[in-house]
Amino acid sequence: MTTATTTPAAAGTPTAAHTTAVVTGLGVVAPNGLGTEAFWAATLAGQSGIGPVERFDPASYPARLAGEVSDFDAAEHLPSRLLPQTDHMTRMALVAADWALADAEVDPAGTDSFGMGVVTASSAGGFAFGQNELRALWSRGSKYVSAYQSFAWFYAVNTGQISIRHGMRGPSGVLVGDQAGGLDVLAQARRLIRNGTPLVVSGGVDSSICPWGWAALLTSGRLSTDDDPATAYRPFHPAAAGHVVGEGGALLIVEDAASAAARGARPYGRIAGYGTTFDPRPGSGREPGLRRAIDLALADAGLAPGDVDVVFADAAAVPELDATEAAALRDLFGVRGVPVTAPKTMTGRLNSGAGPLDVATALLSLRDQVIPPTVHAEADPALGLDLVTGRPRETALRTVLVLARGYGGFNSALVVTRAD
Repeated sequence: MTTATTTPAAAGTPTAAHTTAVVTGLGVVAPNGLGTEAFWAATLAGQSGIGPVERFDPASYPARLAGEVSDFDAAEHLPSRLLPQTDHMTRMALVAADWALADAEVDPAGTDSFGMGVVTASSAGGFAFGQNELRALWSRGSKYVSAYQSFAWFYAVNTGQISIRHGMRGPSGVLVGDQAGGLDVLAQARRLIRNGTPLVVSGGVDSSICPWGWAALLTSGRLSTDDDPATAYRPFHPAAAGHVVGEGGALLIVEDAASAAARGARPYGRIAGYGTTFDPRPGSGREPGLRRAIDLALADAGLAPGDVDVVFADAAAVPELDATEAAALRDLFGVRGVPVTAPKTMTGRLNSGAGPLDVATALLSLRDQVIPPTVHAEADPALGLDLVTGRPRETALRTVLVLARGYGGFNSALVVTRAD
């Protein structure tokens, strides 16, 4: 579902074909690190944020592990007036946006309000806030339900609250596509840049770690029921048996390269290519759509498979889905033809926050010329993958391919390259 809007390019602005979208700021809230550099240090060190659920008692549920952002105290970062209005998810998103803007050295108050847009991804909205208000309705009556329930649960709430907080009145919206939606919004940000909006806050921060959200997540049948954090989420492993849910994500500042250069910004990298497809109906006999999404992204970037230096995998940890992803990579790059990594084994799968966090990690990899490891997993040799495990791999990097798939058949691929 898409509610984003666009505006036509202003007269005299570069045409879409000649406009480059670059990322100038990162804001990360993740289970294994609060803030971009803390997250990056933990990721390179192979430190996992996955453990037993602490937000509620999970004893009666078949899945009991999660990647929780346990060291986040919203009161330390946000005005007290915002706390009763917002879900935990939105509080993290507001802080991530603040950090991303600070990292990009952007002062919203001194920037044209109509030249700044916000496009975020969402999978569910503020589930925990909604659950609390439903409990109040059931146990105490309608007059005890917060007026903020009217929007705090809404899947577009992060976009709305960020735009209000920073006075951003440019083209804005939200996209819903589970994990794939986290890449789709960055492509939408690039479209807005090409249409004449100089700056867009984009990405995703998600959280459904509450009993109501947990019940919904379990319906996928893809959650791991293993209680050992060291073995619960092992994509591409011969014993893969589902994933662990996480919360958090990343927000990125996407800018027109010329505008960024004019103010002296130093980009992390550029959004070079994007492709998206939808899987065919089960039982149709047609090929899955992931390979086609990759082909589209590389063609959009004007690159060949040999130009890709590393792939950040979707890493579903469901045997048939892992096999599909491995086949697409093997067919395109050859057996062990390109390094593959899945640092989300340290955070869990963050729904709409997963893709943006992978893109932020990819940009940090380009900055420091190192591939972060996949922890707790060794690839099944039959899959033919060069999975980076154990420790980081230092290597020359210029082009990164990031993959994401959403429940129900969504496939998205994004190519990011060094800004130079």
